[in-house]
Amino acid sequence: MNAETATQGSYWMESAPPGDPAPPPSGDLTVDVAVVGAGIAGLSTAWELVRQGREVAVLEAGRIAAGVTGHTTAKLTALHTLVYDHLRRTRGPEGARLYARSQTEAIRHAHEIVDELGIDCEWEGAAACTYAENPRRARELRAEAEAAREAGLPAEFVTETDLPFAIAGAVRVSGQAQFHPRKYLLALTEDLRRRGGTVYEETRVVGLTEGEPCVLRTDTGVSVRADEVVIATHYPIFDRALLFTRLSPRRELVVAATIDEDRAPRDMYITPEQATRSVRSAPYRDGNRLLIVTGEHFVPGTADVEERFARLVGWADDRFAGLTFTHRWATQDNDPTDSVPLVGPLHPRSRHTYVATGFGGWGLSGGVMAGSLLTGLINGRPAAWSNLYDPRRLASVLHEGKSFLKHQAHVARHFVGDRISPVPSPAPDGIPPGHGAVVRQGTRQYAVHRDESGSLQAVSARCTHLGCIVSFNHAEQAWECPCHGSRFAPDGEILQGPAVHPLEERDIPE
Repeated sequence: MNAETATQGSYWMESAPPGDPAPPPSGDLTVDVAVVGAGIAGLSTAWELVRQGREVAVLEAGRIAAGVTGHTTAKLTALHTLVYDHLRRTRGPEGARLYARSQTEAIRHAHEIVDELGIDCEWEGAAACTYAENPRRARELRAEAEAAREAGLPAEFVTETDLPFAIAGAVRVSGQAQFHPRKYLLALTEDLRRRGGTVYEETRVVGLTEGEPCVLRTDTGVSVRADEVVIATHYPIFDRALLFTRLSPRRELVVAATIDEDRAPRDMYITPEQATRSVRSAPYRDGNRLLIVTGEHFVPGTADVEERFARLVGWADDRFAGLTFTHRWATQDNDPTDSVPLVGPLHPRSRHTYVATGFGGWGLSGGVMAGSLLTGLINGRPAAWSNLYDPRRLASVLHEGKSFLKHQAHVARHFVGDRISPVPSPAPDGIPPGHGAVVRQGTRQYAVHRDESGSLQAVSARCTHLGCIVSFNHAEQAWECPCHGSRFAPDGEILQGPAVHPLEERDIPE
């Protein structure tokens, strides 16, 4: 199978397909804790709380572990590209140590869960490496190795790896892991249910009233009362602390190809060069492994995605000759403007609501960490690193600087500029099958899509989150918001939040 005919979809989803969905609640509920979102952060939190005797309900708008967690590259590592030298400078040596300790503890805890529950999730120990091909970055890598070592990781600077091409240097940290994320989370969910927890799929939460108890409202009108509420929807669907000003959505592409076992890299690699390149291999079949290559990060709704896929395939083929591509998919991350995830109370006056977000591409170790951290807060036993991740942290404003301003400028440019853009508006008749375009008619803007049969469909072009104008991603057949990353199907149905309402249907503009 060549790159053009590779399956459009995640290998993790294909190799661990969802069964029948757990039905939405048939009536109002009352529980100790309601967790909104069934990715790794939400399910880890729910499992920890149920294990400690709490009555927990998980509410998932789609399917379990089928969102970002089902489309990851599935690395469990405390080495997050080049974070430690940055943390050493912005949070001090103690902040860097707490970050390393919390992430390392998460990997260890996940391994303990795998052993305790006997989960067959293709767990493999591996080293994590941040590398560069450009010799000019060697000094930067040496500084990162030193900072990671000071933070407590077994980090070293190396110039030799099992990659089939030369590098200028790499930071290498042993004792990390890779696994099948859906097999892990499906087993965790099964154990959660066995312990008395409940999971509801295809249940979209659209409202939250804080109080004692808190009340969640679903799109079917069902109410869920809970003493505590955890928002683990990747990008928060409720944002009373204006966290959207501190989160920058980033989309990345993934291609996978079969590779002979003796040629497959056994460690995990990432480079910040070339719009990011991440490489690892996973168990496959017929004596082969699956080479998984990630990169080409971009803001949703701002790139020619087919061109980006071609670049990624070309890079992989150039460095690992003779590949047969099997799958391609995309994932989405939220980068915090100060490099540290936001895990803790939802806002400064919050007493019973919590959030987990901003994992910046490292949501697997971060999600396990968040589960333990939030469980500790809910039970009145905060972890040593709770303040580091606290979304209310005032010091973060001092550390965000240029990243914060750059993100605000990007959002403002799209929020205002896309409404007054002089770019000519296409006529609906000019939209080819399988494509979409924003069509202007007077002061109104329509998101118009033509399906492969030639039929046109129009929806509002304004994202229902905060009103930015969407654009069409032809490769994934989705309308995308460039401001905060909401994604919609051609008919306007929600594919990814923070939006909680679909794009409204419109008549076809003339």
